[in-house]
Amino acid sequence: MNDLFKSVKAWVTFAGCVLVVAVLYWAQAVLVPVSIAVLLTFVLAPPVVWLQRRIGRIPAVLLVVFLVFTFLGLASWGVVRQMSSLGTDLPTYRANIRAKARDVQGARNGNSMSKFERAMTELQGDLGVAPPAGTSASPVVVTSDPAPGFSAIGWLGPIVAPLGTALSVVVLVLFMLLEREDLRDRIIGLVGHGHLAITTKALDEAGSRVSRQLLLQTIVNIIYGAIAAAGLWWFGVPYPLFWGSMGAVLRFIPYLGPIGAAAGPVVLAFAALPGWTRPLEVAALYGVLEIFTNFVLETFLYAGAMGVSQVALMISVAFWTWLWGPLGLLMATPLTVCLVVLGKHVPGLEFLGTLLSDAPALTPENSYYQRLLARDQAEAADIVERYVKAQPADSVYDSMLIPALNYAERDRLEERLSAEEEAAVIEITREMIELLADAPRPPAVVAARPALRVLGYPANGAGDELALRMMAQVLAGLPIALEITTTRVMASELVQYVRAEGYSVVLIADLPPSAPSKTRYLVKKLKSALPDVRISVGRWAHPSMSDESSQPLVDAGAALVASTLADTRKHLAEAAHIGTPAADVATPAA
Repeated sequence: MNDLFKSVKAWVTFAGCVLVVAVLYWAQAVLVPVSIAVLLTFVLAPPVVWLQRRIGRIPAVLLVVFLVFTFLGLASWGVVRQMSSLGTDLPTYRANIRAKARDVQGARNGNSMSKFERAMTELQGDLGVAPPAGTSASPVVVTSDPAPGFSAIGWLGPIVAPLGTALSVVVLVLFMLLEREDLRDRIIGLVGHGHLAITTKALDEAGSRVSRQLLLQTIVNIIYGAIAAAGLWWFGVPYPLFWGSMGAVLRFIPYLGPIGAAAGPVVLAFAALPGWTRPLEVAALYGVLEIFTNFVLETFLYAGAMGVSQVALMISVAFWTWLWGPLGLLMATPLTVCLVVLGKHVPGLEFLGTLLSDAPALTPENSYYQRLLARDQAEAADIVERYVKAQPADSVYDSMLIPALNYAERDRLEERLSAEEEAAVIEITREMIELLADAPRPPAVVAARPALRVLGYPANGAGDELALRMMAQVLAGLPIALEITTTRVMASELVQYVRAEGYSVVLIADLPPSAPSKTRYLVKKLKSALPDVRISVGRWAHPSMSDESSQPLVDAGAALVASTLADTRKHLAEAAHIGTPAADVATPAA
């Protein structure tokens, strides 16, 4: 029944996603202007807020909207005028284009492929299989007379739709800026009932991320356009300011924008500039400029601003372009940023954050454990090495290696792993410990003999014994001798061994999720027979798997029940009177 419920839930979720995509597609005439208006409202809200403190809300909104859309309108008009002038000037480049065409044709006629083609043509003629000469029939062109009354306004058709969308966006932006607090409160009241903090954080982060992303991208694109315009002017390409401005605008389009920004001026350089050297230099200019922009400007100003995975962004660009066409291509990046924010804050949409965010999908300990399960020792070692370079070497045990042993034991107990697979995880981790033995550590405390002799006893098996070996490396540098026994003995035999060898501390390693019943029995026996011996228990585990309460083991006589190696090291250092007053050491730690 449970499996049936999960299957039905999965199909309902899939059907819901299909329905959402269908609504987005069929309602794009309404949703596209609204989406553009919302994004522009996010961007324009900061300058409006700054201005309204000085001149009032309505004048601030009207001024900002007027300036922004006037600039966009003038820029569009300038682009159209420049394109018209460019179309007028193209015939003047005809001689240069013909000269380059002759160069290409001459190179083609002189190569081996062209000679092969001529030889094949001559051979077909000799064999009598050459295509017969003939005349092709002229195509029949069917025309119709335009309907009377509509010929005068037929040219308005392609203009009406873009103008209508632009007008809708202007009006929506105007009213959204005027009533942004009321709209925010209505959205919070609609979807944030009972989740006021989450909804507020999501709206604030979405606005700040989109604004920051567009601002930084604008700065990068302006620098790109300025360098491109200066370079084109230097090489003598016509209309350098126009191509620089177009390059800055086109780079707002992910992936395809930079190609379009470079294609136009490079083609014009080949058409307008004499010879081949200058056009090739223009092509090289755009290649170097793109490398500089990607690896210097964007890395310095823009890295991590979106918080979106590059692969996810490519898929998102394809999806929104398929859904909404060119406008979807332009809005793909900010829309994806908003989805990442929703996945971060909204319960039930966490999968969006996992799929789209550039944050690691797995935590370091999960990533390390996953590589152990895949028997990929090389990548597991790389994960450990990267962690050690960024963090203290000894912290890797509590953060990665111990959790891997916990997860392996849990999966074996729940029959997701076999005993052999768990043994393989333990064996690879053993080799990792050997690699970490040479990691830099604090200087050792010089002592004629150990200040404390500790017997390490693994309660259950190889995983506990391996954890004790990690503990020995963590204790390196302290005058503490940790001697590990791997012999399986009864409680009475363990008591006799501790008494005979004269150990001051017994450290029992018992990794969760195994039950601590056996360890509790051992602690009782040891404490009853050897009341002067300090007994410590290592229930070392990831926080998600730690014991809820250590009181049963404390009641049995344990001086310490530690969940990390670091806590155990601190306790043993106190017991050895290292850096701790004797009065503090004498009190058992619970």
